[in-house]
Amino acid sequence: MRSSFIAVGVAVVVAGLVTALKDRVAIQEALGLASPGRSAPQLMLMGRITGPETPSQNPARDINLVADQIQAAASAAPSSAPPSPPVGPDPMNDVAQAAPSPTPAPVAAQAPTQTAPAAQPSNQPKVDESALRYFASRGDKARLQAEISRLQALYPNWVPPADPLAVPQSGDKQLETMWSLYSEGRYAELRKAITDRQTAEAGWQPPADLLDRLDVAEARARLVNASDLKQYATVVDIGANTPSLLTCSDIDILWRVAEAFVRTDRAQRGQDAYTYILKNCTNPQERLATVQKASSLLPYGAMQPLLALERADGNGGREFDSIRNDLARTFVAAGNGDANLAVAPEYISVVEKLAAAQGLASDNLLLGWYQVRRENYPDAEKWFRAARTKEDSASASQGLALALIAEKKPQEAEDVMFKWHDDSDDAKATYLAATANLMALQPPANLSETVLGRIATVVIAEKYVPTAQQFGWYARTLNQPQTAARWFQTALRWKADDEPSAYGLAITLEQLNDRRGVQDVQRLWAGRSERIAHLGDTSSLTPAAQALAPVPTAVQPVSQSPAYPLATQPQTTTAPASTVDVAQAPTMARPAMRTVAVQRASRTPRGCSTTIDARLLDPGSALTRGWCLMDLNRPMEAVEAFEAALASPTRKVREDAAYGQSLAYLRAGLSNNAAVAATKAPQSRQRAAELQVAILSDRALSAYGAKRYRETLVYLDQRAQLQQERIDLMVLRGYCYLNLQMYGDAERIFNAAAATGNKDGYRGLADLKAATHPDTVD
Repeated sequence: MRSSFIAVGVAVVVAGLVTALKDRVAIQEALGLASPGRSAPQLMLMGRITGPETPSQNPARDINLVADQIQAAASAAPSSAPPSPPVGPDPMNDVAQAAPSPTPAPVAAQAPTQTAPAAQPSNQPKVDESALRYFASRGDKARLQAEISRLQALYPNWVPPADPLAVPQSGDKQLETMWSLYSEGRYAELRKAITDRQTAEAGWQPPADLLDRLDVAEARARLVNASDLKQYATVVDIGANTPSLLTCSDIDILWRVAEAFVRTDRAQRGQDAYTYILKNCTNPQERLATVQKASSLLPYGAMQPLLALERADGNGGREFDSIRNDLARTFVAAGNGDANLAVAPEYISVVEKLAAAQGLASDNLLLGWYQVRRENYPDAEKWFRAARTKEDSASASQGLALALIAEKKPQEAEDVMFKWHDDSDDAKATYLAATANLMALQPPANLSETVLGRIATVVIAEKYVPTAQQFGWYARTLNQPQTAARWFQTALRWKADDEPSAYGLAITLEQLNDRRGVQDVQRLWAGRSERIAHLGDTSSLTPAAQALAPVPTAVQPVSQSPAYPLATQPQTTTAPASTVDVAQAPTMARPAMRTVAVQRASRTPRGCSTTIDARLLDPGSALTRGWCLMDLNRPMEAVEAFEAALASPTRKVREDAAYGQSLAYLRAGLSNNAAVAATKAPQSRQRAAELQVAILSDRALSAYGAKRYRETLVYLDQRAQLQQERIDLMVLRGYCYLNLQMYGDAERIFNAAAATGNKDGYRGLADLKAATHPDTVD
C-alpha cells in the first residue's frame, strides 16, 4: 500500500495545494468573505458577508505566489510519479469527510524511490507536521490532502514532504491518542483530554495545529446543527468566521450556507454561492444536486443564470438532462403562482410534450392553470378537458369551470362543477359563481327541474345572496311573481342591506298589487335608495339613477311553473365566514340585477352601512369605503370599492387599493383572485411578501383539503422560501408525507413539531405509528 501511496503522493500533494487554496479564495470572494492580499485564516470580515453586496476582486497575486511554490515542489517529484492533474477545483468527498472512516492497513514506511523533502528557508517558522504523519499512517488520503492545504495556506513558503511517513514521530503516545480522537470525530472527548493533560502537566500546551483543526471541526458541527434547526443567521455567522470550511471539498457546507443566505433575505448571495459551485466544483452528482437544491429555493429568474453554466456530459448530452423535465414543471408551476411571470417557451414546450408522452393529468393541470392565470381561456379549456379525460378531479373541473365561465358558458360550468362543489372552499366558490352566471343569462337558459333543484339546495345551504337574488329575477322572467318575491325576501334575510334584492321585491310586490308591502319596503329603504322611494316615477330620479333604472322586460306566460325550493323560514345552516362573490369570472347580469342604491344629496350616509355603487364615488372615497366594508366583514362589497379606487391617478391610492382588494379576496377564500389583484399596482416588498405568504398558505390548505398532497407540499415549499414555516403548517407537511407513505419524512417532521410541545405533533406521531405498526395500536 505504501508503494502506491508514494507513487501518487507528490501528484496528490501538488494538485491539492492548488485545489484547496483556489477553492477557498474563490468561494470567499464569491460570498464576499475575502479581502485581497490577506491570508486565509484572516478572512473573517463579517461586514462583507452581512453588508451590501459589492463586487469582489480576484486575488491573482496570491494565486501566482502559490503556483510558484507548487512548481518548485513538483520539480522534486520522482520521475515515476504520474503527471499532476490540471489545476482546478477538488471534487473531494461530501460531509462524510468529517465523519469517522474505517482504518485501512497502515501505509508502508518505505518506497522503492523517494525524494528528500526540500529544505525550508532559514526564516521559515517551524511547521507542526505531526498531523501529516498521523493521517498518512492511517491511510486517510482525504484528510491528508486537507491538512496539506491548510498548512500551505498558513505557511506559503512551506513545501510538503514527499513522504509524510518520513516525518519523525513525536513519541508522545498521549498526543497520538488525541489525534485519534480528532480523526474519529470525538471532539468533546478531545477537549477533555487536552484539559486533563494541561492540569496534570503544568506548562504543557497542545500543538497549535491540533487546536486549529479542532476549532474548525467544531465550527462545522455547529454550522450543521444550526442549519438543521433552521437558525440561518447563525449559519451565515459561522461561515463568515470559518472560511476554511467553504471549499468544494465540503459541498454540503456550501449548500447550507447558500440556503442560509436565501432564508435570510439575501437571495443574491445565495445565488452567488450556487454560481461558485457550478463554476468551480466538478463532481457531476454534486453539480446536479446543486441545481436541484437551488430550484427549490430560488425564483425562476435567478435559476436561469445557473442553468446557463451547464456543461456537456461527455456522452452527447447535457449534465442536467436527467432533471430537465422536473425543472420545466417547477418553472411552469411558478408561472401559475405569478400571472406576470413569463416562463420561457422552451419550458412550456417540455411540459406539453410530457403531457402528450407520459399521459399524466398533473401535466395538463399545470398547463391549464398557467393559461387561465393569463386569461388565455380557450387554451386553458383545452388543457383542463384533457386533464379531466385522464383523471376527473376537483382541480381539473374547477379550472375548466373557470374557463367556461369566462367564455360565457356557465351552464356547462355548473354541470362540470356540481360533482365537486363540496370538495373545497375554492371549489364551492367556483360552483356558486357558475350558478349566479347561469341564472343571469339573457335570454334565460332552459334549465331542468333537476338542475334548478340542485342549484337551489346549494344556494340555501350556503346562504349565497347573489344566486338567490338571481333566482328572483329568473322567476320574474318566467312570470312567477310569488316565487320571485320569496327569493328576494330570502336574499334580504341573509343580507338585509342588499339593495338590488329590495328593489326586486318592491317591483314584484307592485306587480302583485300589494301596495302595503311596497310601502313597507319604501319605508325601510327611505333615504337609502332613490329608485325604491320613487318606484315607477323615473322623472324624479337623478341622471345617474335613471341610467341604472331597470329596463322593462316582456314576461312570457308559461303553461307549467317549475318547482323552486324556497327558504320561507330562517335557515339553520351556518353560513360561510365570508360571502363569496360571483367575481370568479364576468357575470352577465341583466340591468335590473346590476342596479344599486344612489344616496340623496341631502342625506349623508353613516359609514358604509348602506349599499351604494362604488363606481359613483371618487377613488379616495371608494378606498375609504373599501376599508370600512372590510371592518364590517363584507369583503366582496369591499372588492368593488377597491376596484373603483384603482382608477385613482395617485400611486399611493392605487397601491392601497390593490392591497385591500387582495386582502378582501383572501378573506372570501378566493386565493387565485387575490393573487391577480395583488398585481394591479406595485406593492412594497413587505406587502408583497405578506400577500404571497397568505396566498400560498390558503392554497396549501385548500389543496390538502382536496387530498392533493403533492400539490400541498409544493405550496408549502414555496411559502417556506418567503417565511419560516409555522408549527401548524409543519404538521400539515407531516400529514402530507404520511398520506404519501413517506414515513421517514413524516416521522422527522412530527418529531420536530413534538419537540416544541405541539400537541398536533404528538398526534401525528401516534397516527404514524398506527399507519406503520397497526398491530401495536390498541
